[in-house]
Amino acid sequence: MTTPKSHDIGFHGTWPADRRLVYVVDVPATTHGAGLVLELATEKRTVSGGWEPPVTFRLGAEVWHSVPDPVDRQIAQMLIGASPAASRDHEERTSGFVLRGSALETTVRLMCDTGRCRVRMTHADRPLYPVRWDNGPAWRLRLRIAPQRTNCYSVTLVLQRPGQEMPLAEPVILHEQGFLLVHSALCRFEHGGAYALVNLFRERASIVIGESELPALLESLYAIPNLPPIELPPDTGLTEVRAEPISCLTIFPDPNPGRGTHHMLAPGFLYGKTRISGDESGDSVFDREAVAIRYRDFAFEAASRERLMSLGAREEWIQGAGEKCLTIVQSRLGEMIAELVRTGWRVDADGAAYRSAGDTRATVRSGIDWFELDAAVKYGDMEVPLHDLLEARRAGNTTVMLSDGSVGLLPLDWLARLGPLAAGGVGVGGTIRYSVSQMVLLDALLDTLPEAQVDATFERARAELHSFDRISPADPVEGFEGTLREYQREGLGWLHFLRRFQLGGCLADDMGLGKTVQVLALLDSRRHANASEPRPSLVVVPRSLVFNWIREAERFTPHLRLLDYSGTGRDIEAIDPAAVDVVITTYGTLRRDAAAIGAIRFDYAILDEAQAIKNASSASAKAARLIKADHRLAMTGTPIENRLEELWSLFEFLNPGMLGRSSAFSKLVRLADSDNGSGSRDLLASALRPVILRRTKDQVAQDLPARIEQTLTVELEGAQRKFYDALLADYRSSVLDRVDRVGIGKARMHILEALLRLRQAACHPVLADPRKINAPSAKLDALIPTLEEVIAEGHKALVFSQFTTFLALVRTRLDAAGIPYEYLDGRVRNRQARVDRFQNDPTCPLFLVSLKAGGQGLNLTAADYVYILDPWWNPAVEAQAIDRAHRIGQTRHVMATRLVARDTIEEKILELQASKRALADAILGQDQGVLAQIGRAELEMLLR
Repeated sequence: MTTPKSHDIGFHGTWPADRRLVYVVDVPATTHGAGLVLELATEKRTVSGGWEPPVTFRLGAEVWHSVPDPVDRQIAQMLIGASPAASRDHEERTSGFVLRGSALETTVRLMCDTGRCRVRMTHADRPLYPVRWDNGPAWRLRLRIAPQRTNCYSVTLVLQRPGQEMPLAEPVILHEQGFLLVHSALCRFEHGGAYALVNLFRERASIVIGESELPALLESLYAIPNLPPIELPPDTGLTEVRAEPISCLTIFPDPNPGRGTHHMLAPGFLYGKTRISGDESGDSVFDREAVAIRYRDFAFEAASRERLMSLGAREEWIQGAGEKCLTIVQSRLGEMIAELVRTGWRVDADGAAYRSAGDTRATVRSGIDWFELDAAVKYGDMEVPLHDLLEARRAGNTTVMLSDGSVGLLPLDWLARLGPLAAGGVGVGGTIRYSVSQMVLLDALLDTLPEAQVDATFERARAELHSFDRISPADPVEGFEGTLREYQREGLGWLHFLRRFQLGGCLADDMGLGKTVQVLALLDSRRHANASEPRPSLVVVPRSLVFNWIREAERFTPHLRLLDYSGTGRDIEAIDPAAVDVVITTYGTLRRDAAAIGAIRFDYAILDEAQAIKNASSASAKAARLIKADHRLAMTGTPIENRLEELWSLFEFLNPGMLGRSSAFSKLVRLADSDNGSGSRDLLASALRPVILRRTKDQVAQDLPARIEQTLTVELEGAQRKFYDALLADYRSSVLDRVDRVGIGKARMHILEALLRLRQAACHPVLADPRKINAPSAKLDALIPTLEEVIAEGHKALVFSQFTTFLALVRTRLDAAGIPYEYLDGRVRNRQARVDRFQNDPTCPLFLVSLKAGGQGLNLTAADYVYILDPWWNPAVEAQAIDRAHRIGQTRHVMATRLVARDTIEEKILELQASKRALADAILGQDQGVLAQIGRAELEMLLR
């Protein structure tokens, strides 16, 4: 068959019976990147029954309507949308069409099925080939590396399909569009995007390389996109690795002017030593150094990109780069870097690599009167001293520059726990030094550094310190009158433990558990121990407790020689070690005689109701710190009344320097008060645990009767409600306006006045306005009948109030009703006589007490009913008042009732009291609750 001639044949009407349609597949000389040209031709039957040479023609829609074969008409429909091929004679009209992709395979398959399909090689004058369609599987490429001769390998490219293989040179045609021609058959050919290798290996059948060149060849081959499978000989040493890569990120500044707040991100993945961007299509990476094939983990790569997006990255068009890139704003960059490095990413920015903190190293050495902590954090092969890390953090940095020019991320969580307490030491040559009194603090720090190495001296001291959990109870010395309960024996053992370690401690047992008795037992033991070299101890108490201490000492330790160093007749010369064992004085006397008392060396300095020095700048706290003593103790049921900073003042007296500088401790408190400060609270609690002993009634006094607390709500009505609401509206406007103008600090006096007046109005309008003497009081109307009923049933009751003016109104009502009572406020001098009458006189059923005067040192166990007429900010003060009745010696249930006016500031106070309990329990108890402070939000709540 000869080559068809191009001819313009016109058809009119129906298709001629003496002609048939022929399809010509026109294969160009270069098939790379080319589509396949399909031409149409007709053959005319000769008289002898043969066929004339085919003649091409242009497609005309009217022709196809008359073609008799429906398959031909179907092919025509598929060609209608195809692009016309360029005319060989440069005419605008052509008879050829260009097809690519899936449409090409379908169309050619139909053409072959007609039996009238031919192939023409345009690069050679060769006849047309009649072709058929091969329905078998597609042929695919496979690289084969095989031993050629000694120390050599041959590299060939072959074609394979299941059960068959042929050399690459065998097909007449290998077309990029996905077919090949072999043995007059058109077959599907899937090169997987590696068609460039076809041209290379069609020109040369094989490539021969030396054995030493194999790694370089493999590296080059695996760098080729869409590399076909490689068949290797078993002696190459090549291994296959399937493992997660390491995610990488390089950060560049945004090239566009005016976008200095943005950065470009270039993510990548390290497979062994080879980094890829992740856009590569190959499913494996060659590691030349390890001579290994590392298969890609596409799921891991996708998850890494999603992680970037979740941290603030986004894809956008970058004009300077000319493409879409990942970017991030400056404000989120630091957080992203820290999080990525923390989770194992390798990040570099501005040419500097970022490193995450690794293991820590810590060593403790002992000196004559100090301990020294030498600690460091590793960054790869480098380490940075703890001192330098802390300095970087104090400067507000989140990174530290390393010696090799890389950037180390600070271990922020670790420093947040360690830093504030480490600030309690003193930096000396890159180490942190602590005094002996800070040993418990250093021991707590070492719990965060489990790998720390310590010297023998510190190890011995630490082991003995840890025996705190196994302290043996101690018995009082001979001559002590009475019997200590088991928990009191344990308390005495703890006091001896503190003395052995030269530590000051705080006995913080609940009110009523006998703190005074335990300390008297200790002082009695010191009387025996110091017999050869006597030295008195000093006990500082509120004035109201002087008599109580003297009476308790006479009862339990009659051999102790006591000196009452208070009042106008006191004489400093009377403090004679040969004649006095215990000196009892007041906080007022201590302030006035600070210099004289400070000149004497005492055995013990003991502060009772030690919350009196909670303010470190107060005169009482300053005077207490001037006391010279070998040992120090504090006694208080409320070591924290309002703020954690009160602990610093207390321990600056007990163990000077233990909690470091006041500013460092305040920083720790702020951290502990934050949402993520639980680690700091735990660390602080651990450091203080050996030097604070707190037992609650529930823990150690199971024989105490139950205490029942309830709230009685009263309704303000009529004139009292009208007065309160008007006062509230006036103060709400004036207080909040002043706060907005000058701030809470400068408006404090106005705020306090407003809160006081509102509390008074909730009790009785006359407390807030003397002109309202005849106004009603819902609380008095509820209280008096209740008291009458309690008395009628044979009970005794305590009535507490912050306001002596309100107690005066209660007295007036009781006098009018003929009900006997006792009364105590801060002006009363004969306190004990009044206490004794209430305790012992069955005809005196009531004791009216101001909350301040009655919160300390009173045993009022004759009462089994307690009434709190007005709630106070601090729940600990109320608890102390209730404990006047609910203490050792009580044999009945105690009912405590708070009278609260509905819809007043008093209900808001009860809400705030919960946070005060959390404040105290955060360090002293099991509950690590949120530490609350009153700000504008709480102020608005109070004035609602």
